[in-house]
Amino acid sequence: MSKMKVERVQTGVRMEKRMVKTLKGLAEYFDISLGDLLEGIVLHSFEGKSPFSEKSLGKIEELKKIYEMDYDATASHNMIEDDVKK
Repeated sequence: MSKMKVERVQTGVRMEKRMVKTLKGLAEYFDISLGDLLEGIVLHSFEGKSPFSEKSLGKIEELKKIYEMDYDATASHNMIEDDVKK
């Protein structure tokens, strides 16, 4: 596929802290930006495809342990914010 010009916009999304750390670690592992990683995940997901190889999934599991991301997809619609600010 040839290169495609796109217009990117800055977003202000909020995500769970340990998830963001894990994603940043994964982007660093692949030597790509966090935005590029997220775009790839979304594009694959929208086609019902897994964006990761078995090797990559293993690295994700390592990063999840490092950053204490101790939950899985079942937490998707059950996350609430702690009202207590540290």
